[in-house]
Amino acid sequence: MQESGEMYLENILILSKKLENVRAIDIADRMNFSKPSVSRAVSILKGEKYINVDPNGYITLTKKGKAVAEKIYERHIVLSSLLESLGVSPETAAEDACKIEHDISDETFNAIKKHLKKYGGSDKK
Repeated sequence: MQESGEMYLENILILSKKLENVRAIDIADRMNFSKPSVSRAVSILKGEKYINVDPNGYITLTKKGKAVAEKIYERHIVLSSLLESLGVSPETAAEDACKIEHDISDETFNAIKKHLKKYGGSDKK
């Protein structure tokens, strides 16, 4: 899956924690994307079985989509926490974590989590 798809799924997950129902307009607002761009992405994610869209336009993650979203979200939280513990401002840590979370290997990410657990540092998950 491409980074953009991962970003959409992560944002749907975050929105679903805050809202009873997630709609395309909510995604557009959160990501600061145009409604047509979001509609196209929603169509692709639906076609690839990462999300479901009901007749009212409410968007939910499928099991497959939720697995991807939770993986990316965990990476974001852990990496943000690590960078903040190194003295990076919360804003910059979040921005940089967002860039890293899509490219870091599972091996490296798991080593970071293991290190944080062993030597302190918080993984806010």
